[in-house]
Amino acid sequence: MPTTKGKSTASQAKEINPSRTLLLEVAWEVCNQVGGIYTVIRSKIPAVKSIFQDNYCLIGPALHPDRHAELDPIEDGTDLIARSVERMRQAGHDVFYGTWLVTGRPKVVLFGIEKELDERRENSKQLFLEHGIPENPDDDLLSQVIALGKLISIFIELVAEENKREKRTLISHFHEWMAALPILDIRKKKIPVKTVFTTHATILGRYLAMNDPMFYENLKTYDWKEKAQHFGIQPLVAIERACAKEADTFTTVSEVTGRECVALLGKKPDHIVPNGLNIKRFVAYHEVQILHQDFKDEINKFVVGHFFSSYSFDLDKTLYFYTSGRYEYHNKGYDTTLKALNRLNELMKEANSKMTVVMFLVTKRPTWSINPVVLQSHALMEELRHNTEAIQSQVGERLFLKAASSDKSYILPDLNEMVDDYWRLRYRRTIQAWKTDKWPIIVTHNLHDQHNDEVLVYLRENKLINSPEDKVKIVYHPDFISSTNPLFGIDYGEFVRGCHLGVFPSYYEPWGYTPLESIASGVPTITSDLSGFGDYVKRNMNTSFDQGVSVLNRDGRKEKAIIEDLAQMMFSFVKESRRYRITQRNKAEDLAESFDWHNLIEHYMKAYTIAINKKAPRPKPVKK
Repeated sequence: MPTTKGKSTASQAKEINPSRTLLLEVAWEVCNQVGGIYTVIRSKIPAVKSIFQDNYCLIGPALHPDRHAELDPIEDGTDLIARSVERMRQAGHDVFYGTWLVTGRPKVVLFGIEKELDERRENSKQLFLEHGIPENPDDDLLSQVIALGKLISIFIELVAEENKREKRTLISHFHEWMAALPILDIRKKKIPVKTVFTTHATILGRYLAMNDPMFYENLKTYDWKEKAQHFGIQPLVAIERACAKEADTFTTVSEVTGRECVALLGKKPDHIVPNGLNIKRFVAYHEVQILHQDFKDEINKFVVGHFFSSYSFDLDKTLYFYTSGRYEYHNKGYDTTLKALNRLNELMKEANSKMTVVMFLVTKRPTWSINPVVLQSHALMEELRHNTEAIQSQVGERLFLKAASSDKSYILPDLNEMVDDYWRLRYRRTIQAWKTDKWPIIVTHNLHDQHNDEVLVYLRENKLINSPEDKVKIVYHPDFISSTNPLFGIDYGEFVRGCHLGVFPSYYEPWGYTPLESIASGVPTITSDLSGFGDYVKRNMNTSFDQGVSVLNRDGRKEKAIIEDLAQMMFSFVKESRRYRITQRNKAEDLAESFDWHNLIEHYMKAYTIAINKKAPRPKPVKK
C-alpha cells in the first residue's frame, strides 16, 4: 500500500465526528407522503437521530396540505439552522421550520415554492445557462423542482456562511433527481458542503422498464439521449446525470439499480445503501401467531361473504396469498404472478389437493365504486350472521330455563321448537336471498376501463374466474385496504398479518418494500432477484424458503421457466404442514431484524465518509 510520511493512505482518512457534523437530508417526500422514498426517509429517522442527535435536519417542499398538522413550529431557535431560516424569511421567502411529529422528532425545514413559480421561465433559462439543463418551463413538475432547488441552494449557502464561526463538517444528502439540483450550485460555487446523491431508480430506467419487456437484456444497448428525447424527459435525465457526476458520493439502493446507473447515467455508484425499516413498528415476537390467527379470522369473514353464497370450501384447509403495490402490470410481476397461479391451479387439480388458495391482488386503479353485487353479498351475510346470533341467544336462554325447571329424567328437547316463527322465517328468507347460482365475482370494484385492464383481461381469457372446480380463487381488489373499508374492516398491515404467503416476483423493482414489510409482519415471502431486496438477500444471506424468504431467479431466464419455478414454489408451500408454516412465520420475522435501520445505517455512514474524504477537483490549467 502506498504510504506518505510513514502513514498509510487509509490511516489519513477522516472519520465522521457526529457531534461536529451537521447532516442535511433533502427529499421531495419530507412531510409529503407521495411514494416509497417517504418510507425510507421516515423509517430511517430514529437510526439517524441515534447517531447525529440534534445535528440532523430534513429539508423538503411545503406541498402537502396536512403538513401543519405534522409540524411543531420552532419559534425561538438560535442554532445555525434557525439563523439561516430567519435570513431567508427576511429576504421574503416562505419558510417553515419545526420538528416533524414522527418517531425521532427531527428538525425540518420546508420551503413554499409558489412565489418562485411566477418566475418559471427565467428559472428554466438560468438553469440552462449555468448548468446546461434543457429548458422546458411548461412542465409543471420540472418547474416545481427547479423552484425548490433554487431555494434550497440559497439556504445551504446561508448555512455554510453561518457555519464559518462553528466550523462544523457540513453534509447534504439528496434523494432522487427531484431534490438534487442544489448539488450543481454547491459544486460550481465551491460552497464548503459535502454532497451525497442517492438515486432510488433512474428516471429513464422507470420509463424504459414500463415500455420494454426486454429491458435488462437491452440495457447496455440504449442510447440515453435518444431514449430521453423519445419519452420527452431530456431535462429530467440531464439533471440526474449531472448530479450523479458532481456529487462527492453517488449511491443507489441495490446492485440491480447499480447496473442501471452505469448504463443510463454513465456513472458507477460509489456505494450501495440498501433500504431498511424501523422493525420495532412491526415486531410482535411471541404474539406473531396470535395476531395471524386474529386477522385471518377477519379475512375468513370476507371470504365467507364473497364465496359462500355461491359454494363453500373448508376454511381450515384454505391458504391466503397476496400481492400488492403500484399498478405496474409487468414491472411489479403481476403478469408473472397470474400465469404462475394458472399453473398452480393445474398442479393442485392434478394432485387432487384438498387445499384451496385464495389469491388477493391489492393495488390502486381508477374505480367508480365497490361492485353492488359484492356489497349486497356481504350485507346479506352480515344479516345472516345477525339472525343466527339472535336464534342462538333465544335457544340458549330457553334451553337453560327448560333445563333448570326439569326433573332428573330431562331429555334434550327439539331445539326447533325453541325458535319463534319470526326468526325461522327471517332466517330462511335471508338464506334464500343470499344464495346464488352465479360464481363469485373476481373483482371487488367497478373499474373505469375494465375491458382494457390487463389483470381482468388475463383472468377472463384464461378462465381463472372462480369456478367451483378451481383450487385457486382470485380476489382482485383495486383499492387500498383500510379499517374504513366496508369489505374488510381492518388496516392493510393487519390484512397482511392474516395472510399466509406474500408473492412479489417483480421484474423492475429498485428495492421493494412490500416483501420486506411482509416478512417483518411474520408472513413468508417470495421475491425476485431483479428486485433490490431480493438481490440483497441472494447476495448477502444464506437463506431459503425455510427461513421465510424465497428468491425467484428471473435475471436472464426465459419466461416459461420463471413461471414454472414460481408455480412450483407456491405448490411446495401449499403441500407443507401447518406446523411448518407456523415455523416459517417465526423465522420470517427473525430474518426481518437484519433489515432494521440500526443495522443498515452503517451503509449511509460509509457514504458520508466517502464524501468527506473526497478531495476537491484540481482547477484546470489556464491555456496560454
